[in-house]
Amino acid sequence: MFIRILTTLLLLGTLCAPATQAEPVPHTTVLGPLGLNTIPSARMDQPGTVRAGISTLDPYMHAHVGIQIAEPLYIGIRQTAEVSDLNDDALRLYPGVDMKLRLLEEGPYHPELSLGWLGAVGHKRMAGEYLAASKRFDNWDISGGIGWGRYGSTHHIGNPLGIFGSHFKKGRALDGEEPNGPQDWFTDDDVGLFAGIEYSTPWVDGLSFSAEWGADRYLAEKAAFDFDEPAPWAVGVLYSPEPWVSLSAGVVGAEKVMATLSFQNLISKWPGKPYKRDKLTQEPVRPYRTGLTLPAEMELSAERSHIALQGSHAGATRAQSDIVIDESLSTPHQMGRALPHMNNHAGETVEALEIRPVHKGLTGPLVRFNRRDIIQTFGLHTGSPQEIWRNIEWNPDQTDDLHLSGRNIRTYDRDLRLTLEQQVSLSEEDHGILHRSSLIAEGDVSGPYGMLGGMGFRLNIFDNLGHLDNYRLPSPLPVRSDVAAFAENRVGLERLYGGIARTLGHDVHVAAAGGYLEEMYAGFGGDVLYRPFRSTWAVGAEGWLALKRSPDTALNMGLNGDRVFTGHIKAYYEFPDADITFEARAGRYLNEDIGGTLALNQRFDHGLNVRGFVTATDQSDADVFGGATNLYAGLEFTMPIGNIPVAPKNSALRLKAAPFGRDAGQSIDSPIDLYTVSEPLSYRHVARYWNDLAD
Repeated sequence: MFIRILTTLLLLGTLCAPATQAEPVPHTTVLGPLGLNTIPSARMDQPGTVRAGISTLDPYMHAHVGIQIAEPLYIGIRQTAEVSDLNDDALRLYPGVDMKLRLLEEGPYHPELSLGWLGAVGHKRMAGEYLAASKRFDNWDISGGIGWGRYGSTHHIGNPLGIFGSHFKKGRALDGEEPNGPQDWFTDDDVGLFAGIEYSTPWVDGLSFSAEWGADRYLAEKAAFDFDEPAPWAVGVLYSPEPWVSLSAGVVGAEKVMATLSFQNLISKWPGKPYKRDKLTQEPVRPYRTGLTLPAEMELSAERSHIALQGSHAGATRAQSDIVIDESLSTPHQMGRALPHMNNHAGETVEALEIRPVHKGLTGPLVRFNRRDIIQTFGLHTGSPQEIWRNIEWNPDQTDDLHLSGRNIRTYDRDLRLTLEQQVSLSEEDHGILHRSSLIAEGDVSGPYGMLGGMGFRLNIFDNLGHLDNYRLPSPLPVRSDVAAFAENRVGLERLYGGIARTLGHDVHVAAAGGYLEEMYAGFGGDVLYRPFRSTWAVGAEGWLALKRSPDTALNMGLNGDRVFTGHIKAYYEFPDADITFEARAGRYLNEDIGGTLALNQRFDHGLNVRGFVTATDQSDADVFGGATNLYAGLEFTMPIGNIPVAPKNSALRLKAAPFGRDAGQSIDSPIDLYTVSEPLSYRHVARYWNDLAD
């Protein structure tokens, strides 16, 4: 058991490369949240920090992976194993999804304040909530707070939230097979208090000592197997030899020994990129105007620099072109490569250069550039992208363009990529850490009139899913509970579909597709999205007639006869000044269950992406212990590697941490996601990467 968890942890640790240590590195507690030995603090990591850790304190061993998905929000997945010896298999497993929300950042005269959930979604035995405050005084960092559930089993004082209603005063079960959920948060008659202090030594960088008083009385363990609880105090030594690794060891109540190991780093330091930038050469800009206006020459000249201009046209004072966007590069970067070609063949009278981005059949707004700004910035080098930004004009409705309306891209745009996918699960109650490694080779093509198509194959490299059927009852109508059968096939058809995507005008995008949609389902359906330009919100809907594929046929191409209609309404919100999107959807899932999904998606520069989600429906998945859960949650990291010489552009490493083989809360992995496809055309994307215009 210990070896399997440690091997998986080391794999996650490959995300963490050496970095410069600017301030004391926060440490994880034995249960996973940042803090001291056993008690949490209010501290948070830098946004984009990924942590993967392992810890032990009798009678448990814990493994966790999580990310500071935004400045005030941490989300993690944890697996707790009940073990009598580190080399033995677990007697029981207690998974959970942990969260922490910063309420107040530390100031000169007030502490940092954070609200946390241990096992917000997961097994009751490891569930608890806390409100923690932390304040630093030179080398001393003092933390304290109030806890509920596991963090409050000392019952020091009455529940202060009881004044808001009897719901918070109801008795709370600290163990049981029903999952912890919102109905349990911050409830119980009484709560506990905890406090601790950490001293960072001035003589050894990264070394500190801690002392604390906890509020966990191990009530569930004493009831289950007559556990001998330690005293509530603990002391420890914490050490970070490098900023990307943290170690700690301590004594709890003079009876128990604890230890932690974690790897962490900013995911933005990932060296991979989705592109090979040397393919795009910068065309010199003529600092003068001469000759005739030659739209065809604009396209031919741009093609030599690997820029796809289409449908170029010119009038007396304006020249226009569509530009086919390559999603491996930012839209402003590609516009900046196209503008010199337009300028050099725009003749003497043209004063405005207008570009409309097009991506996989969808069209963005017409962007009007002042030609004089282009000459000053690219030709005379006396201007800047910021000056160009002040003078550009946007025409999202495209009502006064020359001849662009209704025109379609004449050539095909191809995208080939490889994805090395590593799926792991720390969230199983009936099995240890599960994993599956696959290599997915796929390609997409977009052509005239918004036509789309794609094909992909999955090579299953290795996994340990073969024993799932020994632990779980077979489903008569499997949704994804037959994942082990799909993984047994060395090669499978991942996708084979055709479709169409178009922008209807006024920010409305539509798409339809049919064929083999994803690894486990064929079918057909569509998507519609209303995404107003310059707005921070969008709404949409999708519907699919899904046909279940059979893993007992060649390349998984056969159908087993099961079919279901699944559909959702969707809403998106973009956080200002950050590439973070909140997504909410509600509807019917593949198991004919009704529910909703909440997700946060953060995109870092040039392709790095992190997504965390939780789904709740009116149906549940059962385990062999008689429990059930109607919640499904996970984290997904996509790390580009297209800059590696042998890899096609947009190739990536994908790490997915989510439960395997669930039937409830599952949806189609759509081959055409309109929100993702429209992102390079959005105001947020263009504004965020505007400085790439002259890069």
